[in-house]
Amino acid sequence: MCQHQPPCPPADAIDRDASRVLASFPEQGWSLLCNGVIFFEDTGELLPDGSSVAPHRGPAPHTLCPA
Repeated sequence: MCQHQPPCPPADAIDRDASRVLASFPEQGWSLLCNGVIFFEDTGELLPDGSSVAPHRGPAPHTLCPA
């Protein structure tokens, strides 16, 4: 569990990408976030439960204003 204050968003939160980077491997194109998510430079993600999130470039869905 995250020891930061304020704590990082959990892996199942919509803003999970805001978690702190624990380890970065730019030469391989990925980083391990504090919440256990592996974040790829193409914006794809591998979640701790083994599921994946397709690359999602552009504005984050939670920041878009409804029309």
